[in-house]
Amino acid sequence: MTDRKQVLESFEAQARYTDERVKSGIEQNRKGAANLTVTKNGQPAPGVKITVKQKTHEFKFGTNLFMLDELETAKKNETYKAAFADVFNMATLPFYWDATEPEKGHMRYAKDSEKLYRRPPIDLCMEFCEKHGIEPREHALAYEHFFPDWLRDASVFEVKVALENRFREIAERYAGKIPTIEVTNEMEWGDGVTAFYDEPDYVEWCFKTAEKYFPTNCLCINEWTGLPWGDHCRATDKYYAYIEANLLKGARIDAIGMQFHMFFPREKEYAETRPFYDPQNLYRHMDLYANFGKPLQITEVTIPAYSYDAADEEMQAEILKRLYSIWFSYKNVEQIVYWNLADGYAAFAPQGDMTAGENYYHGGLLRFDLSKKPAYFALRDLIQKEWHTETEAVTDTVGKADFRGFYGKYDVVIEHDGKTMQKELNLSAKGKRDFTFEL
Repeated sequence: MTDRKQVLESFEAQARYTDERVKSGIEQNRKGAANLTVTKNGQPAPGVKITVKQKTHEFKFGTNLFMLDELETAKKNETYKAAFADVFNMATLPFYWDATEPEKGHMRYAKDSEKLYRRPPIDLCMEFCEKHGIEPREHALAYEHFFPDWLRDASVFEVKVALENRFREIAERYAGKIPTIEVTNEMEWGDGVTAFYDEPDYVEWCFKTAEKYFPTNCLCINEWTGLPWGDHCRATDKYYAYIEANLLKGARIDAIGMQFHMFFPREKEYAETRPFYDPQNLYRHMDLYANFGKPLQITEVTIPAYSYDAADEEMQAEILKRLYSIWFSYKNVEQIVYWNLADGYAAFAPQGDMTAGENYYHGGLLRFDLSKKPAYFALRDLIQKEWHTETEAVTDTVGKADFRGFYGKYDVVIEHDGKTMQKELNLSAKGKRDFTFEL
């Protein structure tokens, strides 16, 4: 059996290169200076104590919400929701067409819709997101492998009519509530369901139609792991080439999705994942796709533990920390979405069967009993401790103070003459940096 330590050795071998790029990238790309001014009766107020504490991240850290209220007991459902809301500010929602319209004209958006495994109704997901301040992410408008059976024998024209109706319907319900719309997904995954899948205008048509109904949303393209990370890292690579071709045809592709599922058998892990765990290779591929001048979204991440052995779980956590640090440091990356929060509920496997389908990889951040793995704590510590700002300052003689912090929303406490005032500021990479508070 392959020694999993070889995976970490691939990181360690390039630590000198990687560590400096990660450190400088995070400092330059994820933090900014906030200039604070405190006045009283319109005049500068010196000697005022200001305490700032970060409460949210502008950067999006997510996971899929496919098991919302789908677990075996009420207790497990509440544990799942609490673990989700404690760490994540983004949720991928299951807009699979065969789940939202399993029978022609029969829709499953309402929260009281009949249950389907790993497909909670969208309105239920939206309610959870709104309650916890989590940004929902749509997945996906045109994902051919999950088109409904009732379209299998339809003509290309009939598929386009039905698909446009789907776009319109989703836009009417959610365009103003879901910023990121994933338009196409995994075009390089084998055969499709409908005749439209093989048409040369598939991607172009989907994006141009999506632009019609989602004019102000971010339109994302998405592809499986092997293309964005495992190809030759050239402009002739399949994914790069078909993005470029569709941009040239006028498709409005706003963001580039890059999956990162390490679905490799344990005995082949090091040999087959070596390029994916090579930091310089990761940066090279991000550099390549950054040429489009678009945001990059790490859309689906699975890091295997392979078992509940303590050493295996610690390895999963350490790999996750290294990868997240690399992605978080990169300027163009704006989202990282881990895939399954909990073990035992992954695709292509019976619930709880850890030998089958994607369950085999033990790739969740929680075990099947929903106890937290080291990987969960590692990610939480990165987001809430290492990539987190809390500081104090005192205004100078002209009522000014400043701090440098991670982009996000902050609680501000201002203390003066025995009185306390609470405010909020939003430090954004694209927003204002100067904030004035009147006592």
